[in-house]
Amino acid sequence: MTNAQYLLPYWSPNEIATNAVILLHLAGALFLGLLVGYERSYHGRAAGMRTYGLVCMASCALTIISGYPEMWFGGQMGAIGTVDPTRVMQGVVTGIGFLGAGVIMREGFNISGLTTAASIWSSSVIGILVGVGFYLSAMGLAFFSAMIMIYLTRVEAFLPSRRAVAVTLRFREAFLPREDALREAALERGYQIANSSLTISSNNGRQEWRFVAIAMSRHNRATLTELAAELAASEGVEGFQLSHARN
Repeated sequence: MTNAQYLLPYWSPNEIATNAVILLHLAGALFLGLLVGYERSYHGRAAGMRTYGLVCMASCALTIISGYPEMWFGGQMGAIGTVDPTRVMQGVVTGIGFLGAGVIMREGFNISGLTTAASIWSSSVIGILVGVGFYLSAMGLAFFSAMIMIYLTRVEAFLPSRRAVAVTLRFREAFLPREDALREAALERGYQIANSSLTISSNNGRQEWRFVAIAMSRHNRATLTELAAELAASEGVEGFQLSHARN
């Protein structure tokens, strides 16, 4: 059998039809993953549309290909022998999970690297699809993943969302701030202090408050520079730190 004849089964009508079904499932999973991710993105969470879309789509790919073992390797599973590819897949996915966890970083209220971790895991699934001979599905998953990474941030910029700001306030010695006054001041500037985000520490009579303030809307809110100017002029504030948060 020549090399061309050996590759023909990978592009047979049955193989192409199976790949088409897989691609439809991937598109559906991507849409639903983006839908769930938008809810998280809207509320300023670190795991947003890109992370949910990639994970949902890759999970769908692994699940659906397990339903077509007779189509693996161009329908030539008998020629492979007694090797169980599902055990190889399990080992790959588990190992890549540890690799992805290594790129996730947390600093205060900010979490970064979730989308990178999800893209690494999605890339491993692309490799699995190529490995079992589902070339069209692998190309489709690679295309969808690339489009998510390249263009989805631009789409998110146009969608309604609630921006989050990580705030650290260091008060002067013996100054005792009030939580109700702080929450009222935040509301006046278009922000709401996230529930259970407030932490208070004290050192040498100076209190330090940390919390996440979530914008009530995209437009009617004070900017970081405006907040910084007000805090710099506040009598009881000795120091502060403001940054965009993904919590």
